[in-house]
Amino acid sequence: MTQYYVIRAADASKGSHMAGWATSMLRRLLPVATGLVLLAIWWIAHAAGAFPVGTVPAPDEVAAAFRKELVSGRLADHVVASLYRVAWGYVLGALAAIPLGLVIGRSAGTRAALLPWINFFRTLSPIAWLPFAVIWFGLGDPPAMFILFLATFFQLVLATAAAAGSVPRVYYRVAEDLGFGRAETLVRVTLPAVMPQLVTALRVAVGVGWMVVVAAEMLGPQSGLGFLIIDARNGLRMDLVVVAMITIGAIGIVLDVVFARLARVPMLRWGFER
Repeated sequence: MTQYYVIRAADASKGSHMAGWATSMLRRLLPVATGLVLLAIWWIAHAAGAFPVGTVPAPDEVAAAFRKELVSGRLADHVVASLYRVAWGYVLGALAAIPLGLVIGRSAGTRAALLPWINFFRTLSPIAWLPFAVIWFGLGDPPAMFILFLATFFQLVLATAAAAGSVPRVYYRVAEDLGFGRAETLVRVTLPAVMPQLVTALRVAVGVGWMVVVAAEMLGPQSGLGFLIIDARNGLRMDLVVVAMITIGAIGIVLDVVFARLARVPMLRWGFER
């Protein structure tokens, strides 16, 4: 009888494992199936003449342009240029925003003095700063990096301040009992406690920065995916515009997946209890 129940339990466990595997595979295949449906709709609509002539290229035209740009290496050059500018703007924005957000979250006086103005500037689109970016930095990489810096800085300050303000007070009472100073409390208590929320904020910020790259690269750089879109539009190469759009979307998904996995790293989910 005991052997019977052991066998039944093993069969149930195996069945549960197979069901979980099937569900996982279905979830992976659904986006592919949806993409194929959208591709078919695009192809049929183009073949039926649903779009004005010369406005939307056919899928095969985009595929041919994609292949040509990949083989020539031009697409890789544009991708590297855009990632370089986004990385600088993003990293500089995070380095400036996180310490300020921690201070605002912990200091009532600093919060009262700065938070309204940070909220004010956060509501301004980074694109509104384009004229000032050109006047202050000229053309090329610096103004693009400045726009990308603004795209990440203000929202990271607010997210960090909100996370720091939500840390339980008992953490700080324990820190006082241990004789921690202000700086040590920020580094050893506040920063570890807000790390999960901070990683989420960083994930959102990198997505916003990547979205703004097209506008940022209107400021004179002769490379990058934003430049490719503008240059292709001026040359009425709509197939290249779509190539750049697809590339931007694909890289955006990769960045989001990377940060989503980063949020699950155990050492980034620790709190004061460590």
